[in-house]
Amino acid sequence: MSSSATALQGAITSVLAADPALSRLLGGARRIFDDVPPGAQLPYVLFGPVTSRDWSTSTETGAEHTLTLQVVAHAQARRAAQDIADRVRALLHDQPLALARHRLVNLRHTGSEIRRGKDGRAVRAAITFRAVTESL
Repeated sequence: MSSSATALQGAITSVLAADPALSRLLGGARRIFDDVPPGAQLPYVLFGPVTSRDWSTSTETGAEHTLTLQVVAHAQARRAAQDIADRVRALLHDQPLALARHRLVNLRHTGSEIRRGKDGRAVRAAITFRAVTESL
């Protein structure tokens, strides 16, 4: 992962973990994961795939990122998964996040999808964003 993608993930984690409404929906602020620890309780937010590509200009070094956050909840909690996904989108879409050693040009929600897991025991809501960053 590029340093700008790492900085973006850190800023997103900080914003999500600091929001009391999201913490209530998740049942705790410590339910935002890059890798799910053993025994993690549902629901939680998980960082999914991140794709980064060069977005530099003749004067600025930049990157375009497509990233997905996943909400994982019990199969019977489809509405709860949707509420969590809606809160994540509201906290991040078009927000001016502070990134370490980079500047966020924009962060836009590009789509969401909710579906039942293959095993039928969980529901997953995928929230996709596009971000553009510049190096400082």
